[in-house]
Amino acid sequence: MFFIRKVLGAIILFLDWIFTPKGIKREKSAQATIDSKTAKLALYQFVSCPFCVKVRRAMKRHSLNIQTRDAKGCEVSRKELASGGGKIKVPCLRIEEGCGNVRWMYESSDIVRYLESY
Repeated sequence: MFFIRKVLGAIILFLDWIFTPKGIKREKSAQATIDSKTAKLALYQFVSCPFCVKVRRAMKRHSLNIQTRDAKGCEVSRKELASGGGKIKVPCLRIEEGCGNVRWMYESSDIVRYLESY
């Protein structure tokens, strides 16, 4: 099973690299506004997870600069995900709202839909 996951993960990353979407070109001021809006977002992910790739591709398509955190390779990120979100499941978008509240969004389709609002 480990071997199959390793091979499939490599294939997913290779295809993602080949078919990387182009981002939206914006004026610097418009991009700066969006960057400030997305500054309090963080995506917890596994690098070769197909659902995480789906979210990262949406981020690229919309030219969203969102911090990514590797919940598989980084023990600190993994603990943050477990304690904040309540479970180790990826992809997970950490949304820090204006009043200091933090929401955790887990489903890739919900995350993509949320990101499309930017």
